[in-house]
Amino acid sequence: MRIVHLTPGTGNFHCGSCLRDMHLAKALRRQGHEVTVVPLYLPLVTDGGTEDGEQPVFAGGINLYLKQQMRWFRHVPKWVQRLLDSRWMLLAAAKRASMTSARQLGEMTEESFRGVTGRQAEEWQRLMDWIGSGEKPDVLSLSNGLLNGLAVVAQRDLGIPVVCSLQGEDSFLDTLPEPWRERSWDLFRENSASVARYVATSEYYAAEMRKRLRLGEDRVVCVRNGIDLSGFAEQERVPDPPVIGYLARQCYGKGLHTLVDAFLLLAKRHGTVRLSVAGTTTAADDAYIAEQVRKVREAGLEGRVEWRRELDFEEKVRHLQQLTVLSVPAGYGEAFGLYIIEALACGVPVAEPDDAGPGELVRATGGGLLCAKDDPAALAEILGRMVDDPELRRELAERGRAAVLRDFTADVMARGYAAVCAAAAGK
Repeated sequence: MRIVHLTPGTGNFHCGSCLRDMHLAKALRRQGHEVTVVPLYLPLVTDGGTEDGEQPVFAGGINLYLKQQMRWFRHVPKWVQRLLDSRWMLLAAAKRASMTSARQLGEMTEESFRGVTGRQAEEWQRLMDWIGSGEKPDVLSLSNGLLNGLAVVAQRDLGIPVVCSLQGEDSFLDTLPEPWRERSWDLFRENSASVARYVATSEYYAAEMRKRLRLGEDRVVCVRNGIDLSGFAEQERVPDPPVIGYLARQCYGKGLHTLVDAFLLLAKRHGTVRLSVAGTTTAADDAYIAEQVRKVREAGLEGRVEWRRELDFEEKVRHLQQLTVLSVPAGYGEAFGLYIIEALACGVPVAEPDDAGPGELVRATGGGLLCAKDDPAALAEILGRMVDDPELRRELAERGRAAVLRDFTADVMARGYAAVCAAAAGK
């Protein structure tokens, strides 16, 4: 099949959705499909670093923002717009990713759902014209539901069926202020009539989005994420003293504060246990991270906690291989949890809240223990069990790694996704 896949880039930090999309595209190609990856907004950042993708960035974030906020900007010369879409300008803009207000974010999200009929129409129409100018793809694949405003024109004007992934849109849309929250959800549902199939990354999220979008079971199917296992070597030995690890964006939603509080409790009973925190940060996270550092310092444990920010692929694998157990106790209904299968691929068991996608994933792999969410004491208890019981830890690690090798590879994910695309295209 010929597939055009649209995926937003971040420009300066790793994003689980970007990693998943690139693993998916590469695996689909290995299986004989022709896949064109088109970055949107900002350049892609993957395990290989900052990448341009096969195509130039469309709907460049600077132009999109300025056309949204200032109607007159749509009339500036094309050479100015091309300059603002240049790689160096987009990367510079990415460093200020937190500059938009809640109101501006709400407005831009609503207009994104409006696609070629909204204020961002010129940018989206340019993309759709480019897709229509080449050999017609069998499927237009969208990385997430926030892009489904493009499904209407793809189906109506280009005659291309649309398959759209679902990767945590609810947690973003529900934080928008009114009236943009309600308007965005209404447009999300309206545009869904033009989406042939939605692909959720967990059974939990498929059920959740069927309910939120008011769709039947056949319209929202589950294809769990997978990773390219090359480079994910199993750890050679369990660290001594034990190390509790974290690998995700360092923000409130991912539950870093819950893990820090659990570590402070655990440290009272285990005099040598350490904490190693790593993951993406933005300027918006600085105050939150400073508060976690303060708690550790006031407990007199700053010498037993390591803080690291953005990691490249090799650094990420080394980080995982140096852990006793990984925990990212997200407090919202996370759709999946790519960090779980990455840790298990390195032979590191996990401790997670029994909630949403991560809870489903731990049960599916058997690679960890579960506890109540947003409960530092409960988390400290299961972390302590794993630190104290080497045999339990070994059993969880072996079972989890075997499940990842069998069920959570990029090739398994790609076969499932290709089957959905084939059904949408009538092949």
